Amino acid sequence: MSSHNPETAARRRPSSASYHAPDAYQNLDDGTAGLPVEAPNDRLATTTTTTAAPSPSPPVREARRRSVAAAQEYDIPDDWANLDELAATSPVENVTEAPIYRHRSLEQIRSRHHEEREMRRASVTATVPDNTAQLADAEAVGEKGERRVSRLATQIYTVSYLVLFAIWGTLARVGLSALTTYPGEPVIFSVLWANFGGSLIMGFLSEDRMLFRYEMGMPTYDQLLARAKANGNGNGNGNGNGDGSPGQAVDLVAAKKAHLATKKTIPLYIGLATGFCGSFTSFSSFVRDIFLALSNQMVTPELGTPGRNGGYSFMALLAVVLVTVSLSLSGLFLGAHLAIALERFTPSIPYPVTRKILDPLGVLLGWGCWLGAILMAVFPPHNKWRGEILFALVFAPLGCLGRFYLAIHLNGKIASFPLGTFAANIFGTAVLGMSWDIAHARIGGLAGCQVLQGVEDGFCGCLTTISTWVAELNSLGRRHAYVYGCSSVGAALVIMIAIMGGLRWSDGFGALVCVS
Repeated sequence: MSSHNPETAARRRPSSASYHAPDAYQNLDDGTAGLPVEAPNDRLATTTTTTAAPSPSPPVREARRRSVAAAQEYDIPDDWANLDELAATSPVENVTEAPIYRHRSLEQIRSRHHEEREMRRASVTATVPDNTAQLADAEAVGEKGERRVSRLATQIYTVSYLVLFAIWGTLARVGLSALTTYPGEPVIFSVLWANFGGSLIMGFLSEDRMLFRYEMGMPTYDQLLARAKANGNGNGNGNGNGDGSPGQAVDLVAAKKAHLATKKTIPLYIGLATGFCGSFTSFSSFVRDIFLALSNQMVTPELGTPGRNGGYSFMALLAVVLVTVSLSLSGLFLGAHLAIALERFTPSIPYPVTRKILDPLGVLLGWGCWLGAILMAVFPPHNKWRGEILFALVFAPLGCLGRFYLAIHLNGKIASFPLGTFAANIFGTAVLGMSWDIAHARIGGLAGCQVLQGVEDGFCGCLTTISTWVAELNSLGRRHAYVYGCSSVGAALVIMIAIMGGLRWSDGFGALVCVS
């Protein structure tokens, strides 16, 4: 029996289920990595292009059928297709090291998505049922009998995950910065570690095919790869089935496309990619370090502020830019390679755990942790620990949600220039510059300084992101990537100089009251 047998497909499709995710989620550049955006219903149809291959044994098919039947599909809004975490090209496109493969840039992915969305809208308009009840049933069940989590529930789950992982990402960034600040440290801009770590996790999530492997109503990529090897295609690189036919290559490519199309509709995945990775990294802190290097204001624990001329300050600026960008990009690729290398050891999350346990728990923990942080920040005493951590946790979800909605509404405007991520990074940098000036101008007390530091670490740190930015740089065409990257750094630095330069080169920065 072949894997594309019509009877097998007919039995599989009605029981398959996935999140009813908005198409606009695909504008998140953190997430899907690597392949053209597929329509939600295309991930099951892709297997029809494959050639014959041995089907799983009856017990395996029955276990898969039961696990799929117990799942529900999320209803993702169309606007979420603009999330570039979900649309960016994979760091490792040629996983099987095929001698010839086709690269697809973010511009091509977004253009294809717009075409597919217009085609779906046209088809829906032409086939709208006259009966309102039938329309409601069609939306709830899906065209192929799939049960769906309602769009409202999907949005609640996603926003709750973003709130929760914004808090955890901020804790990770602040904590890692504290751990990497010590006498004799080789790199004095400590946010570098967080930017590298967040980019590494982003690369892992982008390339991973195991965490959400049970979110598909079809054989997963690793199962098809093992089947290809068993059929004589030892490396699964798309050279055929051992008999010279290229059918298995199509099967493997279709499996990866289907997995990515499914993965990017899952609220938990969006929370990890957009929420945690985006909040763990900080573009605004990166630009602040560039300005401090340029203005000779970087302070080492042992030597204090060094004395140097303008030429050395320019070299320091280049050092911050080159080290941060290159290490963040390296982290993205390293994370993707780790996902491939650890594929056999990576656990998988079953359907019932995601739908029945993690989603409701994410709602409870997300809003509960945020409310707890607000209450703890309101009531005294406002000591040093509260100023460094609590106020950052209070403002962190606001920054993360702001970046999320900016990406949804703006990233799809220009295919070759992710306007939403650019706007978030520039605006967050401007806010951080203003907060830094006020906190170092000796005009506020202890409480005011703590709030400003919370705005810098929490709101600005989560509103701006390096992980999404480097994922976009990796996905865009070469010329567009250089234009986007240089424009982002250049515009942010100009704004930072305009805001912080006046105080730095007049009265100078004073010591922070809240850390003295």
